[in-house]
Amino acid sequence: MRVLAWLTDNTWEACVDAVRTTNSPDVTLLYVQASDVSEATHGAFSGLLGRHRPGHDPGDVVRAASAATGDAVLSAAVERLGFDCRVEHLAGAVERVVVATAADADLLVVARDGDRSRLGPRSLGHATRFVVDHAPCSVMLIWPEEAPDLGSIPPKPPHPPRR
Repeated sequence: MRVLAWLTDNTWEACVDAVRTTNSPDVTLLYVQASDVSEATHGAFSGLLGRHRPGHDPGDVVRAASAATGDAVLSAAVERLGFDCRVEHLAGAVERVVVATAADADLLVVARDGDRSRLGPRSLGHATRFVVDHAPCSVMLIWPEEAPDLGSIPPKPPHPPRR
């Protein structure tokens, strides 16, 4: 079974721990840099300060910082996993890159990244919801910490009056 684990800055440990429970020797750890943040920084810089000056683009700084963060997460994840695996550090529209990479996997491990204080659909962020809805393989959706209790489910709404 080919397992792909999508790692993010805040939930990578839980994803790596979940991968270990699969007992699969064929594992790929994936970190995706969001290209839209560095593009927005570059655009804002150009709009506010006029012409582009080589060597003075904050988009480059954001890209470099994001790359360093991704490298650090992947390095720590490989160490935590404890066995050889493939590592992919990609950039682009995060949710689309994850879905495209999952085309070669049998199982995608994803962690909830939204409101984790209660059960429900808001426990998934926008990109995670897209990935869960569009993944071309089975998905293991995990809580990065203990799941909230059933009391966190809101009450059923009242039925509208009959006409």
